[in-house]
Amino acid sequence: MNDTPPYKSWSEFASKLSWTADGLIPAIVQDQQTGEVLMMAWMNEEALVETLKSGQTHFYSRSRGRQWHKGGTSGHVQHVREIRLDCDADVLLILVDQVGGACHEGYRSCFFRVLNQDGILETHGERVFAPEKVYGK
Repeated sequence: MNDTPPYKSWSEFASKLSWTADGLIPAIVQDQQTGEVLMMAWMNEEALVETLKSGQTHFYSRSRGRQWHKGGTSGHVQHVREIRLDCDADVLLILVDQVGGACHEGYRSCFFRVLNQDGILETHGERVFAPEKVYGK
């Protein structure tokens, strides 16, 4: 069952979202086959529209103040399979097919650290690529 008629443009769809005061929306990226949460990043309207048009994820870097294409440097792109909204339309869940690792530290997921019962952070998983070879030092 469809809740809304088709949107006339991606910008019209974006206008229905609840953006933060600085024009961003959090996007959680999840592997569509395994359900593993790969990363969280921010999108502005431009990044969302580019994601919808290209079929690969694009985000907004708050620290660099600019757009970025996930995998644009590393080749570890994310092919978008589905975009979901939470009930308040203020968080996106993006289901993807991940090529290589999602984490800039070389892991498949950015959530590779686990806090154990003793309060110690443990690394879970193996690196899938060497970040220094991809990004330099």
